[in-house]
Amino acid sequence: MTKLLIVDDEQIEREGLQAIIRKGFPELDIAQAKNGKIAVELAGELRPDLILMDIKMPGMNGLEAIELIAAELPDTKFVMVTAYDTFDYARQAIKLGVKDYLLKPSKASEIVATVGKVLSQIAEERRSAETSKRQEDALRKVLPVIETDIVTQLLFDHVHEVHLDELLGLLGVSAGSEPFAMTVLLPEGSERLYAAIREKARQAGGGWVGAMYGRHIPVIMFRDPARSYRSQALAVARELLSVADAEQAPADGSAGAAEEAGGAGELAAGRTAAAGADSAGEARDAGGGARARGLDGWFVGIGGVCESLDQIRQSYQEALIASSDPTVPVKYRLYADTPSLGIAREGLSAKQWERQFFDRVRLGQWEQIEADALELLRRCESERADLLLGQQRVLELLWLASRVLLEMGVETDMPLFSFQARDYRQLRAETSLLLGRLRQAFEAHQERIKPDAIQQIKQYIYEHSHEDISLEAIGKRVGLSPFYISKLFKEQLGVNYIDFLTECRIDKAKKLMGDPDRSLKEITFEVGYHDPNYFSKVFKKMCDVSPTEYRKTLLGKRGP
Repeated sequence: MTKLLIVDDEQIEREGLQAIIRKGFPELDIAQAKNGKIAVELAGELRPDLILMDIKMPGMNGLEAIELIAAELPDTKFVMVTAYDTFDYARQAIKLGVKDYLLKPSKASEIVATVGKVLSQIAEERRSAETSKRQEDALRKVLPVIETDIVTQLLFDHVHEVHLDELLGLLGVSAGSEPFAMTVLLPEGSERLYAAIREKARQAGGGWVGAMYGRHIPVIMFRDPARSYRSQALAVARELLSVADAEQAPADGSAGAAEEAGGAGELAAGRTAAAGADSAGEARDAGGGARARGLDGWFVGIGGVCESLDQIRQSYQEALIASSDPTVPVKYRLYADTPSLGIAREGLSAKQWERQFFDRVRLGQWEQIEADALELLRRCESERADLLLGQQRVLELLWLASRVLLEMGVETDMPLFSFQARDYRQLRAETSLLLGRLRQAFEAHQERIKPDAIQQIKQYIYEHSHEDISLEAIGKRVGLSPFYISKLFKEQLGVNYIDFLTECRIDKAKKLMGDPDRSLKEITFEVGYHDPNYFSKVFKKMCDVSPTEYRKTLLGKRGP
């Protein structure tokens, strides 16, 4: 109910105003105050929507009361009631935001008209606030979908520049923030922990969590300028791994387990400190014991910091490389701490070569992959490296290949040599055998992809383009990973998924604009956008004219 407060030191004036207003607006809840001081007190209790304030009153005058009330209730509207039609009063009233004024005496029709105008304004503001609240509630519900989708787009697909800006704005992040990527590898059958990982990432600094595919969960974090990158990254990794600790708590919560973990941590602290560890946390985690047993199958790889989100894909590749060896005692590792495989060819550094190898696995270039692995062994043999060292190096390469396949949704057994090779010839043969198994898993996955998958995807996007659909949702529909959807679009259609989605929405908007009864705001929401201004920017970018200009041309051609 709308509340109105009448303030006047003369009772006959208050009663007269109330009678006139009650007749014109019987639904109002009306109260009275006989001076400015009482008005301030009553306003705090009643929180009126509109106050009719007399100016000249003994003690606290009306302008002073308005100033105090407006400071506490900024949404309350005021109408000044005075017998003094002076410029000085009007000027002060304008400064205080008074909406209108009534001169004593006023006709009943003038009072009703003035009050009605302000009440209409209050009703419109309420409708606008309710609409905004509904939009905010809807946005809160879709924010997790937006977050998941933007991570997937950034890591696996080129994103339309304007679309990215909108998503960043919704998520409250500046495009200039310094991001870095992480990948969380979970044990098989741990999909139920996805929500817990997402919550931990948020608690650890507002990270964005992408869709889970294979057993990987990609995470994008942003630099905290108050901390070093290394200390922040390692702290986040430990927080993410604490989800595993929570899972193990019922089994490993005994005092004995805690003592075992603590003792192992002390031994590890000495070894890690000697190696120049960054923090005591790294040392504590390095010792294994109860904690390491609880983390079987878990690993967090951490990529380097980027200057902008445009480079985040490189950081994610580094995170995958950092997680290529799951046998290390500490279940997280930074890319900067990852030993290179010692290969430099074709003018590339070792790190550049590793990223090239990463891309070859994703593209299924298996002949080249095998050539790379055998070249690594040839280099080790020519340098007379110990056979065990050569086996470890090529095993890390195989682990990296299997990690990339897992990231693509291709489940494989972890590559392991079944025996200790007696010489490099035997090691090369065993390496080719393990690579053959990886290739078989890759090709079997490829064969499972339906020939008409791209048509199914196109049809699904067109039918659901007005919704907040994501690559993850599309992937579940057709049984493909987000990476493969992106890859199929680029290879078969020559465009990326977000551009195709945008085209569908704009095409639908053009058709709806032919209906003169639909407003552009209605069309904006009908085709799947949340902001008319953003819709206008996208439309103009796609069509070279604004929606308003396009509609005028369209309706003008049709004639009356």
